[in-house]
Amino acid sequence: MQHTAPFSTPGWGHEIRATLGLAVPLAATNLLQMLIHAVDVIFIARLGDTPLAASSLAIAIFGLTVWAMTGLVGACAPLIAAERGRRLHSVRDIRRTVRMGMWVAVAFGLVGMGVAFAGKALLLMSGQEPAIAALAGDFLFVLAFAMIPMILAGVFRIFVAALGKPGYATAITLLALGTNGLGNWTLVFGNLGLPALGLTGSALSSVITAAAMLAAYVVVITRDRTLRRYRIFGRWWRPEWTRLKEIMVIGTPIALTVLAEAGLFSGAALLMGRFGETELAAHTLALNLAALAFQIPFGTAQAATIRVGYHHGAGDRVAAGRAGWVALAIGTGFMSTTALAMLLVPTTLLRVYIDPDLPANAALVTFALQYLMWAAIFQLADGVQAVGAGALRGLQDTRVPMWIAIFSYWVPGFGLAIGLGFFTPLQGTGVWMGLATGLFFAGALLLWRWSRRDALGLTRYENA
Repeated sequence: MQHTAPFSTPGWGHEIRATLGLAVPLAATNLLQMLIHAVDVIFIARLGDTPLAASSLAIAIFGLTVWAMTGLVGACAPLIAAERGRRLHSVRDIRRTVRMGMWVAVAFGLVGMGVAFAGKALLLMSGQEPAIAALAGDFLFVLAFAMIPMILAGVFRIFVAALGKPGYATAITLLALGTNGLGNWTLVFGNLGLPALGLTGSALSSVITAAAMLAAYVVVITRDRTLRRYRIFGRWWRPEWTRLKEIMVIGTPIALTVLAEAGLFSGAALLMGRFGETELAAHTLALNLAALAFQIPFGTAQAATIRVGYHHGAGDRVAAGRAGWVALAIGTGFMSTTALAMLLVPTTLLRVYIDPDLPANAALVTFALQYLMWAAIFQLADGVQAVGAGALRGLQDTRVPMWIAIFSYWVPGFGLAIGLGFFTPLQGTGVWMGLATGLFFAGALLLWRWSRRDALGLTRYENA
């Protein structure tokens, strides 16, 4: 890789401001994305337990597929950042990267649609009730058409954020939240003179929302003076095979890392279901709170990829290291706060979902408080593993972190979850101890790799 000599290494203060300037809107975007899915649940829950169960199964398949595909095109972030850092021919190089990212989004979006279309068969193979599998299959058939727009929107979100305009992503996701709320209200229950489509209406609302997000990105990119000059839609049919290969080489390990982590938590839910409905419900509440907290270091990790990638492209070893350490400090600092909240006021946090004072919820609250204690314990490790992986992606280092993730989550993590959950009296608490162990292994190994980045040759520059 060719590098230009850095103009000047930014100071710590500058790097903190630059990282926060990216991390805050990206984290807000992630939180709003979670609210979009929450809107679906709120409306579908009013249809009854069976539609809710069917939609949960369907979204598990769809969400995992779309998340993995978005991880694949996530390779565009370090590539665009590095191209900006190099400066030479950056407009042309960034255009090529985004164009090939669009190709990958469409090609693998079609693969994802195939998975969604096969949803009923997959659920039947997993032993689900035929009636619920059929309902979920119908839901997935409609939802499949949101796949390509969502992955393409992911490419454009990376583009605007890497070009220093992450606020657009936040605004567009806020627009999508309103669109989905209105879509569910009108299509699920038949308001404003439209037919009441029930579960299908919610799926259709998601398709409309994804299309609206994609359209909004296109409008912003073609209207904004800075973004327009890259002409990313010009000659989009021209192949750039070398760039396409780069995206696949960097992106495939990211997608597999996503699958490894998602698989761990999905597997944990299956284990919890073996202990009883109350334990599973408590697990779901605790995990939702942990997932909300995770959106901040996740946004910080996305910012780290861009900031480290920019300095990596410029060949500035000191600045790249500084960017990574700043992001790690921000991510772990926030997770320290959420860990304290989970330890000191866990009942207050549970009030977001349930009334802890109701006698009927006594057993649920008891289990949830146990699990939240372990969620608090693994907060720091979760922040370190997320931001550490993001910083390493900025150095275009994704293959070894993938193996670290697969090993950490599935050997000590899932292995201990099974061992403590089923072969000791700990049961659900044992599963959470396994989750914490997996995250601690991942955090420690990724932090070690980041600390050793120079010795490992990840920052070897010709003119450094």
